[in-house]
Formats: sequence, C-alpha cells, structure tokens
Amino acid sequence: MGNDAGGKQRPPSLRERAYAAIKQRIITFRYQPGHYLNETSVSKELGIGRTPVHQALNRLMLEGMVEVIPRKGVIVKPVSLHEVLQIVEARLGIEPYTVALAAKRVQTHHLERMEEILRSARDFMEDRDIERLMELDREFHGTIAAAAGNAVLSEVLRNLHDRSLRLWFISLNDENHLLGVQAEHQEILDAVRARDETLAAERMTAHIRAFGANISQRI
Repeated sequence: MGNDAGGKQRPPSLRERAYAAIKQRIITFRYQPGHYLNETSVSKELGIGRTPVHQALNRLMLEGMVEVIPRKGVIVKPVSLHEVLQIVEARLGIEPYTVALAAKRVQTHHLERMEEILRSARDFMEDRDIERLMELDREFHGTIAAAAGNAVLSEVLRNLHDRSLRLWFISLNDENHLLGVQAEHQEILDAVRARDETLAAERMTAHIRAFGANISQRI
C-alpha cells in the first residue's frame, strides 16, 4: 500500500476494500464453495459500487478463489482434493528450502516475532478464534520467509499461502490438529533458533505433510 508525500499511509481504495471483504468471506466460508456471486447483490452487501466489486472478483479469479461459469456467472471455486495435493506439493518444494535459509540468516527480531505469534496463538486457541489463528498461522510462515532474506521467495510464498487460506481455515477447525500445529510451529522455531538448517527443513516437511493429511481427510 502506497504512502503520500508526507509519508502517511493512504487509505485503501474501494477496489482494495472490496477485494479484502470478498476474500475474507470466501476464506471463512461465509461464501460457500459453489455459491454464486451476483455483483449487484455483493455490491449492496458491502456498500461498494459494482465497478470495484467487478475488479475485485477479477483479481480473485486470477488467485483461483472464484471462477466464471459460462452463461451462469461467477461462483466460489469448490475446494478439491486435486487442488489440495497441488498446494501441498508446491509447499513441499519451496518451504523446507526457505526455512533452511531462515535458519542460516535469521535475525533476533525474526525470532522475537515468531515467539510473539506463538504466544498470541495460545491465547486465541482458548477462545477458539479460528479467523485470528489462521491469520497468525500465515504470519508465522511469512516471518520465516522474511528471515530467509530472499524477496522473490517471500513473494512466491505469499501467493501460495493466499491460495492455502481456505484450507488453513478447514484444518484449524479441527481441535486436535490445531494443537498439533502449535507444537509443530514450536519445533520449527526451535530448529531455526538453533540455526540447524537440516532439522528446520525436516520439521517443516513434517508440518506440511501433516497439514495435507488432515485436509485430505476433511474434504
């Protein structure tokens, strides 16, 4: 998001607001898979004009969250096992390498942020705030990407994690898996803190495989 001449952060545009609002509804299943999205109805619901809504839907189509059905309109893209397997495959190819780089290059402020995220997650687990836990999960992985010190990797992972958000929401609704995720994150953080590149990669691999297995059982 850009800054103005005085260094102040500009407010989000109508297009950005529409995009964020629709995306959040898709991720949290308020807009169910297979649900038709009528631009006029969505525009009224959000209090935003049709043009920004149309632009937001186009962006979400590029991100694989909605699709256009000829002669029918825009629908929320269903979650498929095929998509899950592709996302897991992509994450297995990228994230173990990324966390190994993080273990080599991590700085103190990255470690402190990851510790803070895990502390916050424990609080939100008690409240069963799945939306916030999902955001913290993404932020944890994003901090690892930042610690790796490679802006291109960070951008690739940001896009991949965007496509994973609905799956994270599904997985974190499973209390047993939720506890497992917290433990796995702690193990990854411990390996990064120890600067053990091999162990960090192994723990990230196990974490992603556990995620894939859990989702595969729930869809």
